[in-house]
Parts: sequence; structure tokens; C-alpha cells
Amino acid sequence: MKFNAPALFVTGFLVLGVGLIFWNMGNSSNNENAPVMVQVPDFSLKAKRGEAAFNATCAQCHGENGAGTDQGPPLVHDIYNPGHHADEAIRRAVSLGVRRHHWPYGDMPRQEHVKPSEVEAIIVYIRELQAANGIIYKPHQM
Repeated sequence: MKFNAPALFVTGFLVLGVGLIFWNMGNSSNNENAPVMVQVPDFSLKAKRGEAAFNATCAQCHGENGAGTDQGPPLVHDIYNPGHHADEAIRRAVSLGVRRHHWPYGDMPRQEHVKPSEVEAIIVYIRELQAANGIIYKPHQM
């Protein structure tokens, strides 16, 4: 019996590839775009105002309680810890928009209609959500 090594190699490679595709389809933990599970704390009064402003403007893309959607990333995620994305980064994102950089979503458009006082309340809301979910300040290292 004669073996055709190149054909055997290609067949093995294809079988392995198909197997990995099916494994990834069944492994939902590999989907970084899926909404995260969020523990919701008892909010401070300012965070409650921030929640209302967030729901009116941000939740459409960032999801209920910042859990993310297929339109925008979760804000209750360690990448947004205050050491990597300080409060000023949130202010700038709202006022100037932000180019896509950490996630496969498109650019975030600026939100000119959100008042500065609402932005400050939204920041408090996001930070309280993050803290309740174990996301704390970590110094950013490059």
C-alpha cells in the first residue's frame, strides 16, 4: 500500500481545522463580544442620576448596566479600569468620540447632546458598577 504524504498531510490539516471550528462554535466562553454578567450594587444618588443618563444615551451600544452588546463593548471590563482608562478618557470619549482600538466595534461617535453634569454622573455610575464587579484601579503598563 502506497501513501501519498502530501495528500495525507492536507487531509489531516483540514480535519483538524474543521474540528477547531466546531469546538469554537460550542465554546461560548471564547466570544469576547458577548455581554458580561454584571452585579448591580445599591447606587449612590449621583450614580442613580448617571444610570438614567447612561440608559438614555450609552446603553443602546454599551448595554444594560454596561454589559456590552453587539454594537459596543462592555464597560464593566478590566480594560476600562481607572488606571487604564481614567475618568478623563470617558469625558473625552463623550465629547470628542473615540476611534476603535480595543474591540472589533466601529468608532464611537461623540455625544454632543450629553451635558457635562450628566457625563460626571455617568462616570460615577460606571465606576460604581465596576467596583461592585471587582474592577479596581490598576496602574497601566505599556
